[in-house]
Amino acid sequence: MFNMELNLENIFFSILDNDKKARLGFLKTAHGNIETPVFMPVGTLGSVKGIFPDDLKKIGVQIILGNTYHLMIRPGENLINQMGGLQKFMSWDGPILTDSGGFQIWSLSKLRKIDRQGVTFSSHVDGKRYRLTPESSIKIQKKLNADISMVLDECTNFPSSYQETSDSLDITIKWAKDSKKSYISKKGFGLFSIIQGGMHKPLRKKSTEILVNMDFDGYAIGGLSVGETHKEMINIVKYTTKFIPQNKPRYLMGVGRPIDIFESVENGIDMFDCVLPTRFGRNGRAFTSEGEINLRNAKFAKDKESLDKIIDCPASKNFSRGYIHHLTKTNEILSSMILSLHNIAFYQKMMSDIRNAIKNKRFLELKRKYMNCHGIYEKA
Repeated sequence: MFNMELNLENIFFSILDNDKKARLGFLKTAHGNIETPVFMPVGTLGSVKGIFPDDLKKIGVQIILGNTYHLMIRPGENLINQMGGLQKFMSWDGPILTDSGGFQIWSLSKLRKIDRQGVTFSSHVDGKRYRLTPESSIKIQKKLNADISMVLDECTNFPSSYQETSDSLDITIKWAKDSKKSYISKKGFGLFSIIQGGMHKPLRKKSTEILVNMDFDGYAIGGLSVGETHKEMINIVKYTTKFIPQNKPRYLMGVGRPIDIFESVENGIDMFDCVLPTRFGRNGRAFTSEGEINLRNAKFAKDKESLDKIIDCPASKNFSRGYIHHLTKTNEILSSMILSLHNIAFYQKMMSDIRNAIKNKRFLELKRKYMNCHGIYEKA
């Protein structure tokens, strides 16, 4: 067992134990403490879709995400600030991490125009023009009261040539500098930078080394899970983490499936987020200890079994698969609520299992156990 601590001016991060490169950590923020590795449910619009905040707490969720771009448009950062910040606005008193709006630069590429100072969006809601810069993104995240703010970045397309990726990276690095200059340090709050560089290892190394030299509170790996294969993604993760300081939290953005999480933890990643659990829930799909199942399938119509007896969650234990099949086939809202809560509970148990396995030096054993049930994801 080893212990590395860094008493940051903003947040506090400590590595408590390890199993080879897999790390057991502790992250202290203004609104609560976080055990890592951690999975963060996505609450883009100030809501984890279909789930009450109290229910998230009951199943062990430690931190959730909000989104700068979407909350800037609706209901607006000023209104949220007047309501006491995102925590009070949505009745969640735990830590919140906010995306900077950088992902929307990629996902809403037809509705925006980039320059070196920032990006101009035509709102996907009503066409109204919005300007987002590194400085304004930081100001918005402050008004949202995010414990962890992210710098504005540009997510590179896949595939992209070396020159295209290099040009994009230059903008991302400039925006990281501008974001850091605008960020006012405060105890319990932190600013993470985002490593880009596409599938090009020299650019990933360049990006990481420049950002590390700027000394951020944590480092995210962005620009993955955008079309590359699982093998390509893990290859970049494995390479990039070599250049991130051991004593800083590492966050893999927008990932992922159980196999993605296990193999990334194996390579030293501490934090994850993904819409997959709730998106699957809205589409009749569930993660279970026996593998993924699709409740729309007719074979579940008369199934009296619960979703998963080993998960301590009412949604997992109190409803038969036959009942959920009925709700799903008839498009009842309750189906989405049950399956979304269950899927988040599955992820929370998985992360708890991972933390315990690292502590007991049995991480690879646990990985094999989960992958025997979820090996399908290697082919996805």
